[in-house]
Order: sequence, then structure tokens, then C-alpha cells
Amino acid sequence: MDEDLDKIKEKKLKQLKSQMEKQEEEEERRQDLEAQKKQLLRKILTTDARSRLSNLRMAKPDFTERVELQLIQLARSGRIDLPLTDEQLKQILKKLQKNKRSFNIRRK
Repeated sequence: MDEDLDKIKEKKLKQLKSQMEKQEEEEERRQDLEAQKKQLLRKILTTDARSRLSNLRMAKPDFTERVELQLIQLARSGRIDLPLTDEQLKQILKKLQKNKRSFNIRRK
């Protein structure tokens, strides 16, 4: 009976180790992708534009993530001139904000 219990414990320990290794690999992969994205954005954006984007990230992280991915796609396809200035980025952000619906909540 002790042998069975030991086998179960050993099996569970192996499973936990395997899960931890997978999580570590995923975290490493995510960090690598983030580093690549930052490097690409350094090439795509001027210093001022990067600063604006990082400030925007504080307020709207999901929106900023989408904008960054779109900018990378546009740069890779050659559809924007590089590097993108702060003014150009502002224009892009304004266009993207126009597409977003706004909801007004009125209280009586």
C-alpha cells in the first residue's frame, strides 16, 4: 500500500514538474516575442512616437497592443514611411479612435 502511495506521489510530482517546465517555456517565448516587438517598434517609431505609445499603454493597454501590432504589419508590408513621427502616429490614433463607438450614459 505504501508502494502504491509512493508511486502516485512520484507520478504527481513528475506531472507538476512537467507543468512548471511548460509554463517556464511559455514565459520565455512570450518574453522573446515582446523583445522582438520592442526592437521592431524602435525601428518603426521615432523617440517621441514611442514615448506617446508608452504613455497610451498606461491608460489603454489592450488598445495599445492592437495599435503596435498594426504598425508592425504596416511597416512589414511597406505601407507606411519609416520612421513614423509623433504627428503621424497622432493622426493614426485619431483615425482609430473615430472608428470606436462611444456610449453616453445619462442619469436622471
